[in-house]
Amino acid sequence: MKKYLILLITILSLSGCGSNTSIVNSWRDPDITVAQEEFKKVLVVALVKDEASRRITENRIASSNPVFKTSYQYLTVTDQLNKEQKLKILQDENFDGVVTMRLVSKEKETNYVPGTYTGMYYGGFDGMYTGMYGYGFGNWYGMYSPNFYDPGYYQETTSYMVETNIFSLKQNKLIWTGTTESQYVTDLGQTVDAIMQAVVKEMRKDGSLPPK
Repeated sequence: MKKYLILLITILSLSGCGSNTSIVNSWRDPDITVAQEEFKKVLVVALVKDEASRRITENRIASSNPVFKTSYQYLTVTDQLNKEQKLKILQDENFDGVVTMRLVSKEKETNYVPGTYTGMYYGGFDGMYTGMYGYGFGNWYGMYSPNFYDPGYYQETTSYMVETNIFSLKQNKLIWTGTTESQYVTDLGQTVDAIMQAVVKEMRKDGSLPPK
């Protein structure tokens, strides 16, 4: 099996559910595919301000396969290096690809979830509604207890838009980019898994990676 198959494909086996993450848009260089590049050593760069989040994100991807290397091992935030100096470091270390991830936006949205009736009225419990005639108020009023009605409530959802880019250092150009939207984020590591799963799925779809 060709070596390019190790790039990103193994991420599909990572834990975490991707149901709350989806691709918003993507683009690939029509002349180059990720498969054609046959990457052997790829730098993973999380472009975030928080160093802890950077390391969690990079470590999560790097742990999936030895082809990925964390950027904080080679490029620290304290390095005052220009573009040419950074490229030289990567070339000296024999990197042939770079994957970057950055948070594009974080938006909050509040929605009202209406209440629901679950009780004996409205056709429930085999017509017991008719059996309530003649009963005292206490019996009748109990039918409206919280046991039979779930009140409405407001739900706040935060959406995270993340851009993932793949660069070829041999070609010195961007060859794939995609933006994902993630909701109901509770664990950064699992969200990274879900993003990469969505990316791999889209890359299979557009021909950047071979189908299963």
